[in-house]
Amino acid sequence: MADKKLPKDKEPAKEQTEALLYYEAVGRRKESSARARLYVVKDASVVISKIDVAKGNIIVNGKPVEKYFGGEVNKKLYLEPFRTTNTIGRFAVSIQVVGGGPSGQLGATIHAISRALAKVDPEKFRSILRKREFLTRDPRARERRKAGRAGKARAKKQSPKR
Repeated sequence: MADKKLPKDKEPAKEQTEALLYYEAVGRRKESSARARLYVVKDASVVISKIDVAKGNIIVNGKPVEKYFGGEVNKKLYLEPFRTTNTIGRFAVSIQVVGGGPSGQLGATIHAISRALAKVDPEKFRSILRKREFLTRDPRARERRKAGRAGKARAKKQSPKR
């Protein structure tokens, strides 16, 4: 096959010449698992999986974090690791969350962000995050259903009246 030069408009898209620098960590809570990537942004924004993410923004499963975890209480929770380490607005954050429900996913997200921040500057951030218990995986999980019981874990079968 002869080497042909494609016209400029038909050339395959080139990847960014400079590899993006990011810190990655996995967080878990209940049945949820989250993978967080903290991108070090030199310019105003960075393209992450076809989405333009500005410095200081957080994307969860392709949506802005405000849409994925709505409400002021949730906002305070997922920003707390950044507030604790005084790094609000320093990174562009991409998070992939699978499994569980909204509460477990939020907990997994916080855990993943905290573990990634601990990798950024271990000497400075690790002890701060450890004191606030952000690096500790919450072991609480759903109680299993026992055999010989009614549908739920602690429900007892109803006895007949007569």
